[in-house]
Amino acid sequence: MLEEAKLRSSVLQTKMKEAGIEVAVFTDESSIAYLAGFWGYLGIEFGRPTMLVIRPDETPVVITPLMESEMVAEMTWVEDVRVWEDMGDNSWGRVLADALGDNCSKVWVEKNTIPAIVRNFFDDQFKTVDLMDISPVLGQMRMIKSSLEIDVMKQAGEIAGAMMKAAHDSLRDGAAEYESALSVINAGTRKAAGFLTDKGWEKFVSPMIHNLQILQSGADTSMVHRRASVKEYAIGDPVYFCFCNMAQFKQYKLGFDRMFHIKEISDEAAHVQQAAIDAQQAAIHAIKPGVLAEDIAAAANEIYKERGYETGYRTGRSIGVAYLEAPELKAGDKTVLQPGMTFAVDGGISIDSLGGRIGDSIVVTETGFDYITSYPRELLIA
Repeated sequence: MLEEAKLRSSVLQTKMKEAGIEVAVFTDESSIAYLAGFWGYLGIEFGRPTMLVIRPDETPVVITPLMESEMVAEMTWVEDVRVWEDMGDNSWGRVLADALGDNCSKVWVEKNTIPAIVRNFFDDQFKTVDLMDISPVLGQMRMIKSSLEIDVMKQAGEIAGAMMKAAHDSLRDGAAEYESALSVINAGTRKAAGFLTDKGWEKFVSPMIHNLQILQSGADTSMVHRRASVKEYAIGDPVYFCFCNMAQFKQYKLGFDRMFHIKEISDEAAHVQQAAIDAQQAAIHAIKPGVLAEDIAAAANEIYKERGYETGYRTGRSIGVAYLEAPELKAGDKTVLQPGMTFAVDGGISIDSLGGRIGDSIVVTETGFDYITSYPRELLIA
């Protein structure tokens, strides 16, 4: 992983040189992981920034809190790791200013994700410096995944499959939603641990499945992104599991969703769920190189229209080291699909208190697509 991260940084430096970009500051965790090979467990939300400074003709610089510096130095290929401290003169702002120097006329940052604390620093300390957006340059690189990245994402898919089976097995009349969430975490963590060793860089990769389980059941099924609660299941309840914030491995994130029904399913619920399944399958089977991203969404929307439904949801999103990358499978996105692109492809509609949901992750191949996630794509009765 580190050798590939180093190569990516070299490719980026070449692109920066060609574009006349003198210096870029990366603050987004996914970008730092992609280029420098590491991530932290305390982040910018605590006012404790970690940053990566890259120039086209110089060795990159990592700036990190002192308390994390030992771990960071072992996780990254970058040799120039500069630390800052919470007290005294060696603040992160001073370390960043030293890394940038006095001759910058422009600094490229990730404009849509730069934290307010860092943006305020530039506004206060670099008033005459123009902030430009490096995101399109890096985003273009991240669209096409390498074989190593795809292998890691397929491991994440196996982990997600173990999570979904545990979710399915947890469902019964009278069981509580949070018990399902615990089963998911346990199964996913054990599966992830089987892919790891305690040697080298991997010893810093935690197998722990985390984040709050997205789970909706019963009359709340249409409430998208609700979290698991103490609510108990009843016979006839639909139960929706979304792993989009949990199905990840080595920083690579997937999309993966399934809907189940406890013991039985009503005709109306079956009709809604089948529409979502069929729309998702129409979208997935339209995927191949040369097709426009918006055409994939159109394939799904045609199914909804045939069934008498409309949806305002996008059909999918690009996935990788971030939860949302470019392009998106929605009307207006004219990106041409290429081999090596990876997507979460969803079927989703909400009708009053009913919801139809399904989601998988796929990789675009030379001839079509391959699934990264796998679980039955049909009406599922628990």
